Amino acid sequence: MALSLGDPRLISTWTALRLSGTSPDRIRAQLEAGRWRRWGYAIALHNGPLTREQRWFVARVHGGPRALLTAFTALEAFGLSGWQRDRVDLLTPAGARRNLGSPVPFQVHRVRTWDSVRRHRRAPVHRCADAALVAAASFASARPACGLLAAVVQQRLVGPAHLRESLERAPRLRHRALLQSALDDIAQGSQALSEIDFIRLCRRAGLPPPQRQTIRRERGGRRRHLDATWRRRDGRLLVVEVDGALHLEQRRWWDDQHRQNEIVLSDAIVLRFPSAVVRTQPEVVAVQIRRALGL
Repeated sequence: MALSLGDPRLISTWTALRLSGTSPDRIRAQLEAGRWRRWGYAIALHNGPLTREQRWFVARVHGGPRALLTAFTALEAFGLSGWQRDRVDLLTPAGARRNLGSPVPFQVHRVRTWDSVRRHRRAPVHRCADAALVAAASFASARPACGLLAAVVQQRLVGPAHLRESLERAPRLRHRALLQSALDDIAQGSQALSEIDFIRLCRRAGLPPPQRQTIRRERGGRRRHLDATWRRRDGRLLVVEVDGALHLEQRRWWDDQHRQNEIVLSDAIVLRFPSAVVRTQPEVVAVQIRRALGL
């Protein structure tokens, strides 16, 4: 798994520079000349603005000697997009001292049993699956927490099995039961929060479970994934597609219409629902699916 932390040689501390053989006089001369710059207890070996990765290092310096990047910061370092936060998330032992006056805001997540913490083998970063659960537990509501896990799997940072294994190691985690349920859905093919919402709607409404993310090959040979499908008693295929906001983009919208035409021409029934309707009007969605299935 790729891990992006920038160039660690561009940020240091007074102690680290001394241990590497840099004299106090040289450090002072570089700082006084403006070629290097202090950022709290950290020293940038340049005088420009900090990159995102350098901000992470500065925060770690102030978080304590054992601080690890975790939660949203660690996930961004592993490549997750769409969930970035300006603050830096740090994992530290309970009761650990930290340096005050950090110029970079950070959020501390404390752990009582530090010996059980698993870090990346080459960097001061929390293991990806464990960091994802720390981030998920930071939400007040379980729904965005489930959406985060779906995004982590969809963007191929980590698989459902590794997330489930990490969840088993966290018996007191916030939203644990619903996260477990979401992981079951993700493992069976749900790739987005809207799809998880839809599967839960089917369960609550007593609808037969659909096949998820089935692959259909079009006439030109292109492979397509269908969100949910059923086989009716008369043999016809019922296809349900759940559309999030991305489906409103012009190119995506036309692509969706073209795909729907191809499915209908193969004698299937297609129902489309905006993800907002799945969340706010589930009874309307359930009624139409029942009618389409002939229940």
